[in-house]
Amino acid sequence: MRVSSGVPGFDELVQGGLLKDRLYVVSGPPGSGKTTFSSQFITQGAKAGENCLYVTMHETKEELMQDMSGYDFGFDQVMASGKVQFLNLMTDGGKRTITQFGTEGGLTNRIVAFLEQQDIDRAVIDSTMLLQHFFNDMADEITGFLSALKQTGTTIVLISEMTDPSSYADEHYLAHGVIFFHNYLEKGGMTRGVQVIKMRGTAIDCDIRAIDFSDRGLRVRPEQKVEA
Repeated sequence: MRVSSGVPGFDELVQGGLLKDRLYVVSGPPGSGKTTFSSQFITQGAKAGENCLYVTMHETKEELMQDMSGYDFGFDQVMASGKVQFLNLMTDGGKRTITQFGTEGGLTNRIVAFLEQQDIDRAVIDSTMLLQHFFNDMADEITGFLSALKQTGTTIVLISEMTDPSSYADEHYLAHGVIFFHNYLEKGGMTRGVQVIKMRGTAIDCDIRAIDFSDRGLRVRPEQKVEA
């Protein structure tokens, strides 16, 4: 069963949508579209009646809503309506909330328990870079964290900051799917694109496809290839 990403044009690159209950890593440099993609993904789930969760470690709910308020795909509305649970792990309120789901096993067990006990269908976790604040041994604990996420009955988008598209991290090897966003300057200005690097159970071609932004959010141009 596949679910829509909520991003116009993207589902055409992955045979109609993302396979349900799997872990997807969205990577790219700052400003390339990762947060917008993830916000459209979570908005689509909320509009479809799914239980959704947005986990962050660096932004307040108000900041995220303000960042997305320039788009009219409905993110601020679903957040304000309570259809999406929001969890900032760096705030006292977020720490109290996650502690309710166990005191053993650290962040990994607590996040998994939250997803399972709240029956979360769709989640965004932002981002791998900030997980180092919760793990004593990032290299060792990230593997267990990702493996545990893969066992949940939740479709998860994990944001991963990345500036070098040729340098792969643990999350890229362990995830069911990997999506790269690119932005680079050329003579004509900024060129943007999205590339599906890996998608288990799905036929992909790995070409970079053009993307653009409008009042309606991020849109993929499946027919338009971008030369790297």
